[in-house]
Amino acid sequence: MGEFGVINRITGRLTQGPDVLLGPGDDAAVLAAPDGRVAVTTDLLVEGRHFRRDWSSGYDIGRKAAAQNLADVAAMGARPTALVVGLGIPADTPVAWLDALTDGMRDECAEVGASVAGGDIVRADLVVLGVTALGDLGGRPPVTRSGARPGQLVAVTGRLGYAAAGLALLQAGHATEEFAELVAAHRRPRPPYRRGPEAAELGATAMLDVSDGLVQDLGHIAAASGVGVAVDPEALPVPETMRAAAAALGADPLDWVLGGGEDHALAAVFPAGTALPDEWRVIGRVVEGGGVQVAGRAAGRAGWDHFR
Repeated sequence: MGEFGVINRITGRLTQGPDVLLGPGDDAAVLAAPDGRVAVTTDLLVEGRHFRRDWSSGYDIGRKAAAQNLADVAAMGARPTALVVGLGIPADTPVAWLDALTDGMRDECAEVGASVAGGDIVRADLVVLGVTALGDLGGRPPVTRSGARPGQLVAVTGRLGYAAAGLALLQAGHATEEFAELVAAHRRPRPPYRRGPEAAELGATAMLDVSDGLVQDLGHIAAASGVGVAVDPEALPVPETMRAAAAALGADPLDWVLGGGEDHALAAVFPAGTALPDEWRVIGRVVEGGGVQVAGRAAGRAGWDHFR
């Protein structure tokens, strides 16, 4: 199957949402931008670094690639509208795997009413995915990392530590049925997309997607806002299945909760006294100073850094 055959096969499996006025097939797509502004983010996923094909199906990888970008848009308080995708694949990639990848991206987009609007495909030595997501702010200002002020609440929504625990189980060859939920979380995150625009409407002063670990990402808010963040570890839930996995691997489950990021939870800062829905958990406060403290101690550099 040649390049155009592959592209036609991919586009034939996609559906287009209301924000895509002109989808794949021309030199560029055309999107509606009701707000007059567009939130844009991009991520690169490389085989062997961000996923392994012997651990994850094409469908899982498609959903994960879409999810981590859609979550970044939601973290700005925007509603995701579309993805464009650059794809590099080896020449011997099975067509069924490519179909599954496409279906995964399409189905993850469907969770938020977005769609894949276009992209490009090339031959490569391994699978590489470059995904760009776009979103609509709905007339609201973007929620950046720089608005936190001392005395405000720090809250999270979504899962923490699940994906990190699942990765540790896979690396240890301990991905048994007992820990299926954790392993599945590594393969396919479940970001709380709708909570991002909700946080903006509730008056969030700062927000981000927890992609590299709670401590490290809260450190980005602290640095951008010129403040400190104090986290109460007792406020961080550690489910029994994670405790059991930690016991099996000789690990501390709190390390996964504080340092694992690929669940793509959202962390946000709210004015003191804000009445938060049940989906949000207050885990700490913004304080004077800098950096992140956990139980009153400097947290160090927990989390993922590609160049460390």
